Amino acid sequence: MQKTIPQLHERRLPVGAECLPEGGVHFRIWAPKPRRVYLSLALDSARPNEMEHFRMKTEGTGYYFLHREDAKPGMLYGFRIDNQPKIFNDPASRFQPQGTTGLSQIVDPQSFAWSDHTWKGLGPRGQVIYEMHVGSFTAKGTFEAAAEELAELARIGITVIEVMPVAEFSGRFGWGYDGVLMFAPTHLYGTPDDLRRFVDAAHAAGLGVILDVVYNHFGNVDNYLGVFADNFKSAAYQNEWADAINFDGHNSTAVREFFTANARYWIEEFHLDGFRFDATQQIFDNSDEYILAAVGRAAKEGAGNRTLYLVAENEPEDVAALKPPEEHGWGLDGMWNDDFHHAAHVQLTGANPAYYSDFSGTVEELAASVKRGLIYQGQHSRWQNKRRGTPTTGLPAWAFVSFLENHDQVANSPTGQRLHQLTSPNRYRAMIALWLLMPQTPLFFQGQEFAASSPFLFFADFSGQMAAAVVAGRAKFMSQFPSLSSQEAQRKLPNPTDPATFHRCKLNFADRETNRPLYDLHIDLLKLRREDSVFCRQQADALDTAILSTDCFLIRYFGGDGDDRVIIINFGQKLNYFPIAEPLLAPPADRRWQLLWNSNAPRYGGAGAVTQETEAGWSIEGESTTVFQAVGTNRAGLEGATNAEFSK
Repeated sequence: MQKTIPQLHERRLPVGAECLPEGGVHFRIWAPKPRRVYLSLALDSARPNEMEHFRMKTEGTGYYFLHREDAKPGMLYGFRIDNQPKIFNDPASRFQPQGTTGLSQIVDPQSFAWSDHTWKGLGPRGQVIYEMHVGSFTAKGTFEAAAEELAELARIGITVIEVMPVAEFSGRFGWGYDGVLMFAPTHLYGTPDDLRRFVDAAHAAGLGVILDVVYNHFGNVDNYLGVFADNFKSAAYQNEWADAINFDGHNSTAVREFFTANARYWIEEFHLDGFRFDATQQIFDNSDEYILAAVGRAAKEGAGNRTLYLVAENEPEDVAALKPPEEHGWGLDGMWNDDFHHAAHVQLTGANPAYYSDFSGTVEELAASVKRGLIYQGQHSRWQNKRRGTPTTGLPAWAFVSFLENHDQVANSPTGQRLHQLTSPNRYRAMIALWLLMPQTPLFFQGQEFAASSPFLFFADFSGQMAAAVVAGRAKFMSQFPSLSSQEAQRKLPNPTDPATFHRCKLNFADRETNRPLYDLHIDLLKLRREDSVFCRQQADALDTAILSTDCFLIRYFGGDGDDRVIIINFGQKLNYFPIAEPLLAPPADRRWQLLWNSNAPRYGGAGAVTQETEAGWSIEGESTTVFQAVGTNRAGLEGATNAEFSK
């Protein structure tokens, strides 16, 4: 005899299989399409393929539920609809031991013993983000193996791990952006408890963990949502990758609840510290409350007293993402800044094809990004043939996440080459210094910190017609670059569905020693950024910039009471700057400039030549970045200055 069905408020989340404190498991699913829904449950763990079927009760709103006292964690289950014999997995499955086509497994998150009770969460300031693809980060490609590297990431100055999507997706490998079971950490990387152990270990090391989530479309392969409901998808909007998600049409209330519950689930059950929302320009919603504002609110409710860090990717660069809900914003903390990446990439490579064509890579563009975050704030984009960007006035510098590499940008090249392979060592070091000493929030892509020799390519494990479509789609996308527009060039592109393409992307941690000078460069700059009393403030409103030549500019940080810093960045040849007509080069009264750090130091593989002021003007070394601090003196000038290069 089954006990009385618990009321809905006794559940923590509205969908899925939920273990109850009083015993048993409560199952609930939104399935407005079928007339009858049956729970299929493997009650005998010794015979997991022998399923018993129980008709579920209806709430009359499209939801079905059932409480089974005899259900336990570890049991497999699924759902049958109407008279169909096929058993489908749960759209809100917490784990898929056999992948997207297998049965769901009951998981009890309360059984995990957390050790992070003193962890307070993340604030938006002072963060250094590290984007990680778990499958290629280590040779094993698991949460457990990735956890073994967390202490080293914390040691070098990383503060936040941004994990690329882990929701269950089809195939043996992939980027994760075609997830079909949004509540299930993919079995490819381990169990749900393995992910919990990863987060717990990160917190123990002083690292936060945010998850890249895809709320703009579902994956198409092995997606059974249409069996239960037609209303998850919307025909009202044109989505770039698949059908748009229905956040504002018929029956959208349950769809919105599904996604707000999903956000709360990741925060509550995995102690995650926030999200990076993928391609938010493809999340369409005309509701009174935009869905990401609702998602953020639900996530914060799940976090309790912990603070969260919420970041958006938004290609049109709409700063509504960063404004509070009372100002019709989404209430997020940060936004990816493609503009800085594109300008830096063009500066270092000298090429601006396709979407880079809106940028010249000039020092003026880089200086604008330092001061204002976004470069495009409403100007006309020639590439997109429309206006792009929104004004950043009043927004803090740390709200803009800047990068020299990320998964998309590295892979958007014929061979997935890293940026250090596309420019000279001196210019690359100079750009790293600019990037890490800007007031914006820096984001690393895995392996960038030690100049990884491994590429990062697009890979997705599909077969048959879908594999052919993926290969053709990738070739079409890459054809926007003139060098890849011919059929011959496209035939040479790595096959995304070939396992060898995926395995080529595995990091080799021996590169840490092989490329020790560049590794030390990143470590030292992160320490300078973190410990210097001026750089750590991340204040764009307390700096100014000046152009010294077509290849050279400076940043002057005003630290207060004369505690200033000057960064001189020169991507060109050696420059003799005279007359010294730029006021920002003048030290504060009764102070002098003292060398603090130099990208050309032998420690980093440089020749050691130093930018300095002489009686003949400033002698600015070519392809270098030099940092000076203002120090006290009894008379103006640089007499007695020493090379106080910053190191560990």
